[in-house]
Amino acid sequence: MIVNETKTRIFLVDDHPLVREWLTNLIRQQPDFVVCGEAEDAPQAMQVVAVVKPDVAIVDISLKDGSGIELIKNLRAFQPGLAIVVLSMHDELFYAERALRAGAQGYIMKREATQKIIAGIRQILAGKLYMSEQLAGVLAQRFVAGRPVSGGSPVEQLSDRELEVFQLLGQGYETRQVAGAIHVSMKTVQAYCARIKEKLNLSNATELLREAVRWHENNPT
Repeated sequence: MIVNETKTRIFLVDDHPLVREWLTNLIRQQPDFVVCGEAEDAPQAMQVVAVVKPDVAIVDISLKDGSGIELIKNLRAFQPGLAIVVLSMHDELFYAERALRAGAQGYIMKREATQKIIAGIRQILAGKLYMSEQLAGVLAQRFVAGRPVSGGSPVEQLSDRELEVFQLLGQGYETRQVAGAIHVSMKTVQAYCARIKEKLNLSNATELLREAVRWHENNPT
């Protein structure tokens, strides 16, 4: 397929085929946009992006065997000029700041109207950040008052990598499976678990697992 080089090339990263199909159909309605590729996980995304060199990447937070936050960091390091917007079902008040710190220029909830997705893409292409008015207000409040965006949830203390481990444990992954999913050693996962327990004031692995499952139930992927 020959892609018109005058069009903005958009790459989709989401582990749900129906979401990718919906986004493709939405983007095709714009005469100056074209979908140049798609992926369901981070390794595939990095591989294909290197070939198709998109102008914009639309990335979900939860991906098959991986983290959208880590992917954003890697995409930013690999292709600094790439515009990145997050499209996710996850609560923006918890995840948006992490995504922006990682290098995204916009955060859109999947429940938003479809025209906001197009508006968001156009705004980040103009060199601006895109977020909801509510999130912009909360971020401004945090900047002035120094309060965390999430309202002080203990889980907010976790680093991006620790949060990824915590989420996988909540999904039922065993330690060895977590290590395989995030491509680190068992010893490294155990170190992450130790830091999570310390930050969340948990006494043992049983309490850690219980809290991880509870978190996952309240924040499904």
